[in-house]
Amino acid sequence: MTLSNHILKIVSIWSVSALLLFATAGNCWSSALNGAEILARVDRNLQPESYEMYRKLINIEPDGTKKEFVLYSVKKGQDKVVALFLDPASEKGRATLRLGDNMWLYIPNVGKPLRITSLQSVVGGVFNNSDILRLDYGAEYDAVAVTEEGDAYILELKAKSGSVAYDRLKMRVDKKAMVPTGIECYAVSGMLIKTLYYKEIKDFGDGLKRPSVLETDSPLYKGYKSVMIYARINKKELADEVFSLNYLPRVDELR
Repeated sequence: MTLSNHILKIVSIWSVSALLLFATAGNCWSSALNGAEILARVDRNLQPESYEMYRKLINIEPDGTKKEFVLYSVKKGQDKVVALFLDPASEKGRATLRLGDNMWLYIPNVGKPLRITSLQSVVGGVFNNSDILRLDYGAEYDAVAVTEEGDAYILELKAKSGSVAYDRLKMRVDKKAMVPTGIECYAVSGMLIKTLYYKEIKDFGDGLKRPSVLETDSPLYKGYKSVMIYARINKKELADEVFSLNYLPRVDELR
């Protein structure tokens, strides 16, 4: 073998090795999930795009006093949610509607639905209206950073607009189940408003396996705690007219 042929052979081996190295690296990059992809999976693993749901809300005060509410909720697409109060009797028939950033409260025997805001709470306690009438996280937040800590992804989420209840979220996502286990909610000032804890994964059927309990506490309400317990979540096709002010007195007909 001449010297020139020997050099060509070495160059050829280097070229093949380099191609294999880049190909391997490319596969690694293509298999890694970015923040937006993780958030999209979290949303679909938490709830179908359109569904009906039964859940109980429990507000617990520092002295142990509890107040409970049972709600029937329906959601369609990314920005339409209705919740109907079934219990206690004093709240029965009340309904709330959310269309994007706009929210209303319907009270039987009161003629016109009332405008409410995301940071108010129709049930008191630590959950606000934004928590109770929650849209997909991806509808309100952009994933601006993602890191890994052991068996979890850590997502940094930024609100898409100033009308969203929390300016920034720090979401811890279980890598295996691809559902959140904890979410810290921050104001524009950087102050921690509350922390949400997703617990007790349950099989709801039809491929939906997600946490069945959501707890929250807040440094703004020391000693108070609120709990949301999910009983049933079913896929359901719903007409657009369900998500209108005129339909609020008739939400119970969907059950």
